[in-house]
Amino acid sequence: QVQLAESGGGLVQAGGSLRLSCAASGGTLSNYVMAWFRQDPGKEREFVAAISRIGVRKDYADSVKGRFTISRDSAKNTMYLQMNSLKPEDTAVYYCAAGQDRSLVAVRYTPSDYDVWGQGTQVTVSS
Repeated sequence: QVQLAESGGGLVQAGGSLRLSCAASGGTLSNYVMAWFRQDPGKEREFVAAISRIGVRKDYADSVKGRFTISRDSAKNTMYLQMNSLKPEDTAVYYCAAGQDRSLVAVRYTPSDYDVWGQGTQVTVSS
């Protein structure tokens, strides 16, 4: 069973950048579509970005388009989220997720599409 572990969160000033990593262990990510979600206390988990199994298709929430970039490195069995021009409203716990999918090019947008989750990493953006 694949397990995921996020890293790279922290405190940053508005306008700054962070790079989140999601490392997999216990198996390969090659059969999985991957995504980042985020969640504030008391709110539902929110889609941020997703990437297809072979990385040819990516999609983003409107709120992060043009500022965030999702990528994956099959050799390192790792997914990334480069976050630039961060805003206070980006503050949340960020989770990486993986879901098995037969399609090489599909992306998925809802938490129920994913069955493996990391523990989350806190991102705090100060104004």
